[in-house]
Amino acid sequence: MNLEFDREALIATFLDEAREMLALMEESLVTLEKHPASDDLLNEVFRAAHTLKGSAACVGFEAVVELAHRVEDVLDLVRSRALAFDSSAASTLLSAVDALKLAVRSETEGDASLSHGALEVMRELAKLQARANVSPAVACVGEESSLEAGAASGTRSLRVDVRRLDRLVDLTGEIAIARGRMRQLVETGATRAELLESFRESDRLYIDLQEVVMQSRMVPLGPTLRQHARTVRDIAASTGKEARLVLEGEDVEIDTSMVEHLRGPLTHMIRNAVDHGVELPEERVRRGKEASGTIRVRASHDQGSVRIDVIDDGAGIDRTAVLERATALGLVAPETRLSEAQIDALLFEPGFSTASAVTASSGRGMGMDVVRRNVETVHGRVEIASERGLGTTITIHLPLTLAIIDGFAVSASGETYIVPLESVLECLAFERGTADDEHALTGVTMLRGERLPFVRLRTWFDLGGRAAARENLLIVRHGSAQAGLLVDELLGNQQIVVKPLSRIFDRGAGISASALTGTGRVALILDVATLLRAVESAASAAVVA
Repeated sequence: MNLEFDREALIATFLDEAREMLALMEESLVTLEKHPASDDLLNEVFRAAHTLKGSAACVGFEAVVELAHRVEDVLDLVRSRALAFDSSAASTLLSAVDALKLAVRSETEGDASLSHGALEVMRELAKLQARANVSPAVACVGEESSLEAGAASGTRSLRVDVRRLDRLVDLTGEIAIARGRMRQLVETGATRAELLESFRESDRLYIDLQEVVMQSRMVPLGPTLRQHARTVRDIAASTGKEARLVLEGEDVEIDTSMVEHLRGPLTHMIRNAVDHGVELPEERVRRGKEASGTIRVRASHDQGSVRIDVIDDGAGIDRTAVLERATALGLVAPETRLSEAQIDALLFEPGFSTASAVTASSGRGMGMDVVRRNVETVHGRVEIASERGLGTTITIHLPLTLAIIDGFAVSASGETYIVPLESVLECLAFERGTADDEHALTGVTMLRGERLPFVRLRTWFDLGGRAAARENLLIVRHGSAQAGLLVDELLGNQQIVVKPLSRIFDRGAGISASALTGTGRVALILDVATLLRAVESAASAAVVA
């Protein structure tokens, strides 16, 4: 396998992601200054800085890596409540974001040294650490240099097969002819049957056009996967390990928008595989393995979706250590008995890490939390399988595209919501008992002898109004979990054109995107994973009470 890649293309991809992460950090820091008690905002900034650092390491931008790591040090102190997030801290961190922007530009132009402004920011970050009585991990020293602020290109491009463009031109011509024919039929007073036949022909052409457009957005995963060869090499070198990257399924295609969401999770998964999974060479030899570990990334199509497996042949998950760490962090009550799947799920908790010390690549507990959040944002899911001593496999299931999805429309208090069809199991009429509260947020019903928790969408979104005389239960699932969504009306299957939401919307509210309905009104697309976790949490609290 040839792991050579176009460095210019890789840097262009990094610049797109860096701009997004830096903008997110700046926006979140400004909001955090107004709401300093918000853990969600703090974690948002932390994840952005962590992702930026990992991406910068992939392209060898060491100055960006160093500065982002110092930002993480300060945010880690704020997260642990060792440092108060006041106006002074906000100003310093915003200055750090500015310094990161300049560092990205500087490194892009070939200047790998930290500018005078960046060094000054690092001194201010060190002062914040001193306020928390924590010594900086690395002293802020180095040669100062001037920096010319250059403009980086923000244009995104995509290579498209000329044959697909030719087909687009052909279809456009055919659609124009079909429109002309339909207009002529309308003007001449054609029969209903003739109009219906003309409509069906136009509809077929539009479907063909949609398919070709979607195919034009598809890109092979190979370039995205190959950039992680540097990640494996650098992490292995920094930890005294030996590891190699093996890629399978590089020709598997996915929508270009999905690639952007996949890059961060893949980075964290591969870094974790080397840092936490692969053993030291002497330990591997003692266990009868090759001295060099193998990180295998396998892409494949799986029932209309894309499946990506990150497989390591390391030590596997030490579930005893995970449970002990979770107990120490207060995530699990002492003496609690959990299944292997429940223990594995703890790895996705924000801030969870089994590392005993913070390094440049681990110990902050951000990796798997980032993976799950990013994957679920695009209606995917993550699974873990591990065998002690043999290795771990982390699997991501992703839809082929985010632009158009099949959805199931429901109504609550006159508002329309869309549930991704792949999450829908079945629909049932809900029989409300006389003792049931029609305004209760959550509840439990019996389904074929099994208890099924549910959430009432009207109450969840605080829509008001009275419940319908006969409510309906839409049973949904995400992974192995399932629950019910209580709604007023079931509107049926629809093909949905997905529109992204502004960052001002709270992802924790159970909304992932929006769509326009046939009436022209906006419908919100539900985040099933978030809703199921809320239902599970409420059900657990009810049991404890």
